[in-house]
Amino acid sequence: MLANRQVRVGLPDPHADAVPNAAWRTVAGGGTAAYRGAMCRNIRPLNNFAPPATPDEVRAAALQYVRKVSGMTKPSAANHAAFDTAVEEVADVTARLLDALVTTAPPKDREVEAAKARARSAERYGRAG
Repeated sequence: MLANRQVRVGLPDPHADAVPNAAWRTVAGGGTAAYRGAMCRNIRPLNNFAPPATPDEVRAAALQYVRKVSGMTKPSAANHAAFDTAVEEVADVTARLLDALVTTAPPKDREVEAAKARARSAERYGRAG
């Protein structure tokens, strides 16, 4: 049986010790992922927006995902083809997912959501927006 453990939420390195204001929480089953239950902050929700997500936004999210899981931002020449293929495949699957999702909620306005995010950031980091 795996034990519960405390992890820092939202940090790129779950073993970093000298990071101020890190959020801690207990996760069941241990594991090594600091993002268990949390989303990478660079990948934005794309569903249910007016206007809908563009192919560029879908590809940018796919690129961030592949960077995260591969652990590299710029692949070596030996890995470049595999990296690019993964980005394109993830983008294709993401586009199909977004097309297939159904919701009864009204579409969110991008500008309103961006303003909310800026307000949350200002509150979190103590800055004026």
